[in-house]
Amino acid sequence: MTDSELMQLSEQIGLALKQQGATLTTAESCTGGWIAKVITDIAGSSAWFERSFITYSNEAKEQMVGVRGETLAQHGAVSEPVVVEMAIGALKAARAGYAISVSGIAGPDGGSESKPVGTVWFAIASAAGEGITRCECFEGDRESVRRQATAYALQTMWQQFLQNT
Repeated sequence: MTDSELMQLSEQIGLALKQQGATLTTAESCTGGWIAKVITDIAGSSAWFERSFITYSNEAKEQMVGVRGETLAQHGAVSEPVVVEMAIGALKAARAGYAISVSGIAGPDGGSESKPVGTVWFAIASAAGEGITRCECFEGDRESVRRQATAYALQTMWQQFLQNT
């Protein structure tokens, strides 16, 4: 997805959130704030985006968005239970209407047989109690994996929560 396509998608998300009177927050690990960057590239995004949590380390996941140490120890940072706790913790900490969380292995190192480089877990949660999780395995170098993860998170937010509002 090109920069202009990411910007257009962010604008669509922002318009839909404004119509709902809702806000969005993010808890990002492997994307390192790229989702928040794309969102804040939109003039006026402060009306629907207040904060983001860059939880790159396990310690940051625990301290900033309340991921339990037991969850990290049992499942690893790149797992469904962790992204769920990240999304719920970000929702609470930001008092937002929606939260997107992302944790993955962008590479070139860090992969394993069960979690190869390119594996990324996503969770999107709403204050109304709705939520979804997804796992994708992206191809390419570190930047490509991170860009694809950013695009996927925003597309999923749009398609699953906002497109029909």
